[in-house]
Amino acid sequence: MAVESVSGKSGRVVIRNIGLLLSGDIDQPILDASTVVVDDGIIVAIGNDSDGDADGVGTVIDCRGTTLAPGLIDSHVHPVFGDWTPRQGQLGWIESSLHGGVTTMISAGEVHLPGRPKDIVGLKALAITAQRSFEGMRGAGVGGGVKVLAGAPILEQGMVEQDFKDLADAGVTLLGEVGLGTVKAGYEAGPMVAWARKYGIQSTIHTGGPSIPGSGLIDSDVVLEADADVIGHVNGGHTALPYKHVCELCERSTRALEIVHNGNERIAILTARHAMELKCPHRIILGTDGPAGSGVQPLGILRMVALISSMADIPAEIAFGFATGNTARMRNLRQGLIEVGRPADFVFMDRAQHSAGKTLLESVELGDIPGVGMVMIDGIVRCGRSRNTPPAEQVAIVVPR
Repeated sequence: MAVESVSGKSGRVVIRNIGLLLSGDIDQPILDASTVVVDDGIIVAIGNDSDGDADGVGTVIDCRGTTLAPGLIDSHVHPVFGDWTPRQGQLGWIESSLHGGVTTMISAGEVHLPGRPKDIVGLKALAITAQRSFEGMRGAGVGGGVKVLAGAPILEQGMVEQDFKDLADAGVTLLGEVGLGTVKAGYEAGPMVAWARKYGIQSTIHTGGPSIPGSGLIDSDVVLEADADVIGHVNGGHTALPYKHVCELCERSTRALEIVHNGNERIAILTARHAMELKCPHRIILGTDGPAGSGVQPLGILRMVALISSMADIPAEIAFGFATGNTARMRNLRQGLIEVGRPADFVFMDRAQHSAGKTLLESVELGDIPGVGMVMIDGIVRCGRSRNTPPAEQVAIVVPR
């Protein structure tokens, strides 16, 4: 099937008549503005409808009073190659997630590749190939243009500092989940995580019981000793640690606390509440941990936003920030916040038709996921009304020129 190239520039885009503008920043989650102006994929102005200068505008989008938010970021995925997952024998899972508002995905390791190499030369080669492949895939439009940040090697025994320098020099910026390879002890992982950090490679650690054959229990002591940048699926993937151990991770570590769809929902809710009580909500980020044994979750991030907001009694605009601005800052990304100078990655939403909530935020706080009406990446419209969410009450439209 032919795909549309996304290598071109968006030109000047004016988005008007925004009813609710979510910034992604949990310190200022709602912006008092109704217009966003984009130039060649970058936000250049945020203001009122009168500020949208029509000169040189290539595209005008009328939000029709709906919500504009940063594109959602899935902090924990397991891609392989292209828009295919051998884990479930499924094609199109990345593009399907685009219809759930996801514009960026971050690999926690390409672990589902059949025959995944575990020797040091092979694992480095796989990471470099995946990084290059997914970078090229985006420009070719595969996966709808979703930004898949991939190439995350799994730690194996015998790796030395030079291996991490080699990976960094080749453009690798991520480590796969610590604990999915032969390195499972904190004393083994700690030096490797430190080497990775030295060379600008961000690390994630598996947390909880084993998820696939070959993985194992990673308890709170191992997590603390390894000191990875992201405490991956703190609510288990799928099996969670006892809640008192999760509390210990919240209280004794300063690292990102990643809550995932494919985990223990009770621990997800309790972790979010505990982070609020500890006044460290900036550490909460969201992922799906898919594709996995439970399948692919195109609406997984939206479902996590609704779950945490409704069951942990957290304002919806804050929960959306967990899936956007928090992840952007914890992951050192440019996208994920609506600010001048940031990439124009947006999701246009409204409350689902017939939701009991009178507004989008109220509907999410009642546990309903919103309807996605449009998704934009780098200022280019990548899909219209979602085929996966419930239908939005109202949708944004591209104004004929």
